[in-house]
Amino acid sequence: MNQPSPAIVPQSAVRRLPRWALFLLCAAYILPGFVGRNPWRGADMAALGYMQELAGGHTPWMAPLLGGLAPETDGLLPYWLGAWAIQLTTPWAAPELAARIPFVLLVALTLLATWYGIYALARSPGAQPVAFAFGGEAQPADYARAMADGGLLALLACLGLAQPTHETTSYLVQLCCTTLVFYGLATGPQSKTLAATALAAGMVGLVLSGAPTLALLYALGAAALYLSDTHAEPSERRHAVQWSVLALASALIAAALTWWLDAWRWKLAWPQELGKDWLDLARLLVWFAWPAWPLALWTLWRWRRQILHRRPHLHLLLPLWFVLVTLGCAVGTLPSDRALLLSLPALAALAAFALPTLRRSMSALIDWFTLLFFSASVIAIWVIWVSTQTGVPAKPAANVAKLARGFEPQFSAIAFAVALAATLAWCALVWWRAGRHRSAIWKSLVLPAAGTTLCWLLLTTLWLPMLDYVRSDVPQMRTLARLAGQPTCMHMYGLDRTQMAALQFHGQLRLVPLDDTPRCDWLVHAPYASSANARKPMPLPDLTGWTLLHRVDRPRERGDVLELYRRHVPQD
Repeated sequence: MNQPSPAIVPQSAVRRLPRWALFLLCAAYILPGFVGRNPWRGADMAALGYMQELAGGHTPWMAPLLGGLAPETDGLLPYWLGAWAIQLTTPWAAPELAARIPFVLLVALTLLATWYGIYALARSPGAQPVAFAFGGEAQPADYARAMADGGLLALLACLGLAQPTHETTSYLVQLCCTTLVFYGLATGPQSKTLAATALAAGMVGLVLSGAPTLALLYALGAAALYLSDTHAEPSERRHAVQWSVLALASALIAAALTWWLDAWRWKLAWPQELGKDWLDLARLLVWFAWPAWPLALWTLWRWRRQILHRRPHLHLLLPLWFVLVTLGCAVGTLPSDRALLLSLPALAALAAFALPTLRRSMSALIDWFTLLFFSASVIAIWVIWVSTQTGVPAKPAANVAKLARGFEPQFSAIAFAVALAATLAWCALVWWRAGRHRSAIWKSLVLPAAGTTLCWLLLTTLWLPMLDYVRSDVPQMRTLARLAGQPTCMHMYGLDRTQMAALQFHGQLRLVPLDDTPRCDWLVHAPYASSANARKPMPLPDLTGWTLLHRVDRPRERGDVLELYRRHVPQD
């Protein structure tokens, strides 16, 4: 006997979210951060360095090197995508913009696959709302569409999604491929051809982006879920067996490809071995996956009878399996936030199934908290920007000058117009939400998704010059190149991947190891390990015949120093 559904949804509650509004919200989330900014320090800058080396033919495609160093993250697919884009768009687009084009498409594909995956789960029999005695309950297609809208809004509202999805790194590729696998497994019994294509693409993409173990776990867990439904009708049982066989076959193909590429790496370890603290992990989960995680917990509580029932409910157990796998990776690998990123689409799916069960008081609490939090954030962003532009009030501008030494504020009419229009749209949305209108089950997530999108848009328009100055290597690298007089080549010693990529890109320099030819007149040396929290001195090379001329630090971190040497010129 099936357990009664906790979802009681009338047809009036599944009215359509206007497509133009949803598309505009997604565009406002995706495009800012990809357009108009410099590569930021860290994985974003290092990835661009490898992409340029591949695009220029300076390193092998199967074993890319940057200054003799292999990439820190496994998986070649992200570097291939960026390099191909640079080659195809040269000389019409700048390299940093060209390299981001595939990743813009990956973010869009992630959002699209999330929507259709949740739509398919909401169409499953176990996810349907209670049928009313005299009719009037939500129709399956309308109900599934409203749930998918709510799930996509939950994904956009997650605070930790914004920055990682705007960097050209393997983590974004893994996120997209995870979502494709999720979509394929959720849609399999309903749309076999498209689902199988998405599943195969996602599995191969995970292997090529450095996450083969995740691919295997996703597929094996889903196959077990399909096979465990021993009480299904004969036709449903046949489809479940066929799809479980396909999932197992995709797992075998992924394993064979991983073995052929010699990509098996054991990365899991106890948190203590990685220097992690359980309290820090809890804090990360609280803010990174907000507000999806409390809604997901509410779903597990309200649908607990369906979860514990002898017949598995795919709309609950499939996203739960994805969440558990990715949470395990977040606990046992580094960096935790990038591993946790892969759980967000599945968490959004679970959060969507909380919407039909929310009480009116809880919905009002979400609205008021969101309104206060994001309105305060928007006001703070505008006040600090006005202060840097006009000096009034004086305190925020003084704090900016202290944190970003040497920064000169810039005014962009386009950025100001976009930010102002977005802020006015937020005000209009708040006015609409506070008004009297027919309820919809997705209404509680409109303000969180719009507030997160607005804050990200304001940061990447009004604050973009300041963020570029602080988070990129432009000031330091261009100063080094200017002090050296833009030489044709420069020796390097002790530089990490980010510093090498930044000096080659921003300084337009050809870097040569210290002991290699050609013989250059300049040397840049990193005296401290830039990745360590406590700056550790690096071993000094034999600098006989070199003179230290300059020490150049970053505006944000005085301890991040690069030393510029010049070779002695023999005197006649």
